[in-house]
Amino acid sequence: MYDFERGIERKGTNCVKWDVPFIKQTDLPMWIADMDFQIAPAIQNNFKKIAGQGAFGYQFLSEKYYQSVMRWMKQRHGYELEREEICFIPNVVVGLAYAIQTISKPGDEIIVQTPAYGPFFEVVKDNNRVIVENRMKNENGYYTMDYEDLERKITSRTKAVIICNPHNPTGRVWKEEELRELAQICEEYNLYILSDDIHSELLSEGNRHVFITSLSEKIRKRSFIFTSPSKAFNLAGIHVANCFIADEELRKAFMENASKFHASESNAFAEAALTGAYDESGEWLDELNKYINDNLDYFVGEIQQNMPGLYVRKPEGTYLVWVDFRNAGIDVENIQEVVKNECGIIANAGDFFGKEGEGFLRFNVACSRDILKDAVNRLKKKFGSK
Repeated sequence: MYDFERGIERKGTNCVKWDVPFIKQTDLPMWIADMDFQIAPAIQNNFKKIAGQGAFGYQFLSEKYYQSVMRWMKQRHGYELEREEICFIPNVVVGLAYAIQTISKPGDEIIVQTPAYGPFFEVVKDNNRVIVENRMKNENGYYTMDYEDLERKITSRTKAVIICNPHNPTGRVWKEEELRELAQICEEYNLYILSDDIHSELLSEGNRHVFITSLSEKIRKRSFIFTSPSKAFNLAGIHVANCFIADEELRKAFMENASKFHASESNAFAEAALTGAYDESGEWLDELNKYINDNLDYFVGEIQQNMPGLYVRKPEGTYLVWVDFRNAGIDVENIQEVVKNECGIIANAGDFFGKEGEGFLRFNVACSRDILKDAVNRLKKKFGSK
């Protein structure tokens, strides 16, 4: 019903993915995490209605916005949410900053599971907190949490753990038993959990997303859950996200921090974006997930079958593929440049995700199959079987 093959022309639109100066006309951008697909028709129609009003003054969110979030979480995730738990934020990283300010003070420690999304490091450091790395175990490309290492890293100054579910960049979707073990450690040491669940609607076939706050009331009261329609519905430029906070005192302190920066106000298109996504575009999302799943099968399969120096596993969630180039015969510090200069492909360097990412590249496959086939052919010329 929806045509994801057609893609969309994004060059010349001030698009970060395609138009930043270091990208050549012939390059294929497969880096920053947004999609080369048109947004769902219902969202487009909502935007047209807003644009047609001809006025873009100050906005507030109506009750429809909050009911839409609650309904979506219940229907899509089986997650019961109270109206007052929902706190609007412009994006997840800003929300993480508010949460860090809420539960810690300068000099306190925040644990980050690595490899990790680059801004996790930045938001901790920029708020004068201390980053403590909890390195995940990597067994043949399958990443798991290292609970023993986590407990060794906890001190009297440790206040929180940042997690990502589904995990960026490895693509893991944490199983309930994995989250439960993490939750037990956090309960024992009175740690807060800051959980980035922005990719929670992007799941490969056979995987199920679980909010860690669904496991116990105690964890729910000590957690911040960050969600947004931006990844699943390609709305990153609209700046609409939410933080779910069950504890009333935490929520009040969080919103007080937000008000200090005057960043808790909505924008003219935020409600139209979210309600169009959550209320009317579930079928579009189902078809998108099928298309991305096929893209993942194709891209991962081609690497596994035809590029013996590279190692990859199909991600359980997200449209991001974490590829190991450490046996490709290239110095790890040069991998990104080699792939750019010799293949004409822009991918994220692994060290953007911390030291644990050295020797890896992250590829975004949320594009048309034609572009993906072009990328595979370019990679084969350099890394294919001789």
